[in-house]
Amino acid sequence: MDVRMPGMDGIEATRLLASPAGGPRVLILTTFDLDEYVYDALRAGASGFLLKDVTAERLFDAVRVVAAGDALLAPAVTRRLIGEFVRARPRPDAASAAALAGLTPRETQVLRLVAEGLSNPEIAARLTVTEETVKTHVSRVLAKLGLRDRTQAVVAAYESGLVVPGSRPPETGRR
Repeated sequence: MDVRMPGMDGIEATRLLASPAGGPRVLILTTFDLDEYVYDALRAGASGFLLKDVTAERLFDAVRVVAAGDALLAPAVTRRLIGEFVRARPRPDAASAAALAGLTPRETQVLRLVAEGLSNPEIAARLTVTEETVKTHVSRVLAKLGLRDRTQAVVAAYESGLVVPGSRPPETGRR
């Protein structure tokens, strides 16, 4: 769905499509990188938000992610939204930090990369593991932290202080 369309804008169309229980999942694909559109699209029920400069491979991956019931945001959008969220709530949440203690070092590493906005194939390449291994780690992180999807995982990473806006992520992967 695009944000700006003739007749009815994409936000309103998303609201109408996504509102009934069991309605289709909507992925917004637009050239308009405006926070207002991101917020409105998510409020309307969109499951994802990507910019049209995305590669075809990333777009195909995004459609599969959204179709599988997960949420997805463009990395630049994720960083901005998390930055806004953290500015509104700058104190690390002690409960979230305690929950992270139950993660293995590799799960923590994967959570950091998810918070960076990387896809499973990108994380797999960065850590020199298979994509299936990354999926397993992401699933375990979500289960251990009691989270629904990757978006909630990103929020948890920032709330706990695991990831700090503007900081450089630690080096990952094998040497």
